[in-house]
Amino acid sequence: MPCFVCVDTSERAIIQVCGKYSYTAGPGLNFICWPVQTAKNINMKVEQVDVRTETKTKDNVSIRVTSAVQYAVDPERVDDYYFRLDQPQRQISAHVEDSVRSFMPTMELDQAFESKEEMAEAIKQHVAGSMGQFGIIVSRCLVTDMQPDSAVLQAMNQINSAKRLREAALEKAEAEKIMTVRSAEADAESKHLSGVGVSRMRQAITDGFKGSIENMQESTGMAPREVVNMMLVTQYLDVLKEFAQSGQAAMIVPAQG
Repeated sequence: MPCFVCVDTSERAIIQVCGKYSYTAGPGLNFICWPVQTAKNINMKVEQVDVRTETKTKDNVSIRVTSAVQYAVDPERVDDYYFRLDQPQRQISAHVEDSVRSFMPTMELDQAFESKEEMAEAIKQHVAGSMGQFGIIVSRCLVTDMQPDSAVLQAMNQINSAKRLREAALEKAEAEKIMTVRSAEADAESKHLSGVGVSRMRQAITDGFKGSIENMQESTGMAPREVVNMMLVTQYLDVLKEFAQSGQAAMIVPAQG
């Protein structure tokens, strides 16, 4: 009996004559003679299979690796896919697990986390090489999760926490060191400036005395020693005058002999 078969754009149809493969029909309206000829539609869309693999690293840490393999049927080998392959997702999962268990024991835990891209590429190459003969094209492979044992994960978190605390303590100590150094530098600069001020004050006093002595020498013709004695007597009289004006001052005169 003549019959028409509609094939979607995202599909191909396997046409069999009395159970024997005849040809692969493309999208559109196809004519077959049923029941001598039969048609079986094959999905050509990209599908994904998620695989969770329990394994161990080189440093003997138990870890669960979750991989995602995206694959599709090769349009040129639809017959191989249909007639030679049964339960494709189970077979892909087996190849993924084999690849992960071969790759992970060669690396320690920290290195495994850093090598996710390399592991994904290794899984893709392994699965593509094994499943290509069955008409499967692997478009992409992703390592979506790596979960160590809970005890190991807790220990890693404690290590990271201790590391952060140590870094914070070092930063705080460095800041305190800088503050101490800056404070010492400021104190030294302050004392230096104070010493310069005192030195300049004393220099000014010395220059004033020197100028006074020279002026008196020029005006009176007195010797320098005589001028100094006269200045001391003048200062002595000024002090006595201040004592007399205050009324509360006391003067101590050391005993002679």
